[in-house]
Amino acid sequence: MAAVQRFLVQGATSLAEAVPVTTGGAANAGKIPALDPTTGTWDPTMMPPGVAADIKDMPASEALAGPCLVNVYANSGAATARNADGSTQGKPADGYVLGPVAANGTARVYLGSGVVPGFTGLTVGDAFLSPSTPGAVATAGAATAGQTWQKVGKVLDANTLQFTRGEPVSRN
Repeated sequence: MAAVQRFLVQGATSLAEAVPVTTGGAANAGKIPALDPTTGTWDPTMMPPGVAADIKDMPASEALAGPCLVNVYANSGAATARNADGSTQGKPADGYVLGPVAANGTARVYLGSGVVPGFTGLTVGDAFLSPSTPGAVATAGAATAGQTWQKVGKVLDANTLQFTRGEPVSRN
């Protein structure tokens, strides 16, 4: 990981070294931004609404492998992320996370359509919520009663999903 470059600012009596910010928010208003040192891109919190990905930071009720598909549900009134699960009903894919998150950690959930890199072994074509592996993508949707069938986008190559949330269908 590369270090964030610094710059000089004029202090009251001398020059001082300053560090640009890599995340947004009111506390960083008016400061000079820097690209994320890991990805080389702007952090989504730096972008105004409607320009960047629709994201929400929330607790994860279980470990998330990342990248993986997640379900957002109300846990004591708070939006909480868990693995989307096609093997049952009530856990459709609402979005995705890009990296791993520990149980009770904070998950940055991407709620809109987007390109999701980092998968392995995908097959190009239509993508569905896996009926057998929570959080995973499959080439076919659930076909068994009690499961959830949901199209979740298109696989672009062995490592990349173009996520688009499809309407979940409960198999009866």
